[in-house]
Amino acid sequence: MTYNEFKRTNSTSSGENISSEEEVDSIEWAKQAYERLKSEQEKNKLKKQEIIEVSKSDSNLKIQESSQEDLGLSSKSSQISEEPSIDLRLNSENSSEPLLNQEASLGDFDNTFTWSAEVLAAQGKSSKDISIEQIDWLGRLRQGLEKTRQDFVTDLLNEYGDDPLTPEVVDDLETSLLKADAGIAATDQILDALRQRLNEEVLDADQGLKFLKEKLCEILDEPIKSSGIEVLFPQKGSLNIWLFVGVNGVGKTTTLGKIANLAVRSGYSALIAAADTFRAAAVEQLGVWAERSSVGVIANKTSNADPAAVVFDSIGAAKSKEIDLLLVDTAGRLQTKNNLMDELTKIRKIITKLAPNANVESLLVLDSSQGQNGLRQAMAFAKSAELTGVVITKLDGSSRGGVALAIASEAHLPIRFIGAGEGIRDLRPFNTFEFVEALLAKN
Repeated sequence: MTYNEFKRTNSTSSGENISSEEEVDSIEWAKQAYERLKSEQEKNKLKKQEIIEVSKSDSNLKIQESSQEDLGLSSKSSQISEEPSIDLRLNSENSSEPLLNQEASLGDFDNTFTWSAEVLAAQGKSSKDISIEQIDWLGRLRQGLEKTRQDFVTDLLNEYGDDPLTPEVVDDLETSLLKADAGIAATDQILDALRQRLNEEVLDADQGLKFLKEKLCEILDEPIKSSGIEVLFPQKGSLNIWLFVGVNGVGKTTTLGKIANLAVRSGYSALIAAADTFRAAAVEQLGVWAERSSVGVIANKTSNADPAAVVFDSIGAAKSKEIDLLLVDTAGRLQTKNNLMDELTKIRKIITKLAPNANVESLLVLDSSQGQNGLRQAMAFAKSAELTGVVITKLDGSSRGGVALAIASEAHLPIRFIGAGEGIRDLRPFNTFEFVEALLAKN
């Protein structure tokens, strides 16, 4: 059941006001979800242990059969020919299970869990729908935004407590927004709305925080709604081509590898085009990520190979294999180098010619720690790369997570994915509500 349904079910028949019991009810609701997930995790552990034991048993049986064959005593069953091998690199149906050492696990029943459960419940999730992976991700996201949150509003909340908001508080909030690199446009939009609201009524700290959350969600949602695509994912039945662009050092190649893994775990077949031929290490790096996710790679290790040729070959391979998603890694392009931007334009022309019906996305990868410099990159790339969205990385190491607001309000680009860690699972599709809740979570 959803949290609201839980409250109604557990309210008294006398019709007394249950708002004062909301906090207690939310904890009980979270406990129900936790106990179910804990039981589910234990069952999964037992199943895996059984699989391991069966695999060991099968291995021992094969060893025994081999010994019989050596002695000329092979049984009828051992004479049956082996089934043809399967190329796991290009078959996601056989590699959809995540690596065991990368699986999300259930932690303690603590403040992080209850906060994560409440965020999911607020989106209408049932306690039966909550998964360990969702809880794990929200915990990582909240932790990843810790530095931004501390410099953003936590200090304000601690200083002013439950007192009504004043013009002085709003002025301090302006400083915090700019420090978090939210940008002038987003900051002005938020503060103008807040000041207008204060002219109409007195707001206490909780009301002010709620209003602030609403305005942040509004700013971040606007370009997403304008794009017509709420959550970016590959469309089944047709080729999807996603290009990843950005300057060196932003985590572009790593991001592509993580999205390949996410696609495979979500049931899509994927192929990687290593078109960053100017950096030899990029091809090797992609090879590691591809191996982790059982995804194929099309590459040319020749020094200074033509990136467009790699894309040409990759599209042909994706078509022949009926791949769902082709992920294209491009060189770390400095916007001042016209030849590299021209190369990107050339790649787009090849895609248009060879795959005119493909669903094409051009995603700019930004390091959140670069703040306003990242916004300038977005503006520079927008035309040549025909950008359709942004991936923000390294939120866990930066106090400038507010750059997401600048990207949405000034570059008018939808944020599609965010990364909050180095692990293979530390990148997920962007969810405005979850991001804002993590950004403004009370400690």
